[in-house]
Parts: sequence; C-alpha cells; structure tokens
Amino acid sequence: MRLICYLHLQDPKCEIRKVMQFLGKDLTEKVLDRIVYHTSFDMMKENPTTNYKMAPGFLVEQGYSPFTRKRIAGDWKNHFTVAQNERFNADYEGKMAGTTLRFRTEV
Repeated sequence: MRLICYLHLQDPKCEIRKVMQFLGKDLTEKVLDRIVYHTSFDMMKENPTTNYKMAPGFLVEQGYSPFTRKRIAGDWKNHFTVAQNERFNADYEGKMAGTTLRFRTEV
C-alpha cells in the first residue's frame, strides 16, 4: 500500500507515517505524536543537538548561517543557483533510485 500525503506542512504525521512504512515499522499514535513534537521546526531550531550548535567549528561555520533559518517552504530557490539545483537533483535521484520513498521540495 502506498501512502499519499496531500497537506504536507499541515500534516507532518502523514509524512512520518510514510517514512515509517518505508522502513517497515509500526509505531503507536503516542510515539508518532512525540516524533511530530520533537521534529517540529520550533523544537529543532532550539535544540542544540539538531541545530548544529554542538558541532565542531571545522564542520559547521556557525557565524555564516544558522542551520535552521526561516521556515519558508521553497526558500531554497533564493539560495541555490540553477546549476546547484541540478546537481542536487542528480545526487538525490541517484541515491533514491530503486526506492518508492519520495519527498516534495516545494509546496
């Protein structure tokens, strides 16, 4: 069965179920709710283990740009060149080849 989510930003639990199904996992609603909570933009932006504040300086240049920025879907278009986007798409397609898991990059 293929799970289709139509309102991605309004229903992150649906996206999590899609990954869960891809991984062959079956989690309770309580666990799904906790995952939704802890993976929300606001929680991840403040969590030093997910916002790269704990990463060594040689891996992440903190002064350049924060890891989590605006929470605007599609904002990547303002920062990637056409060439960068094409390289990303080629890399993504190569790594996701043979899987049924697909993600949208814009709304």
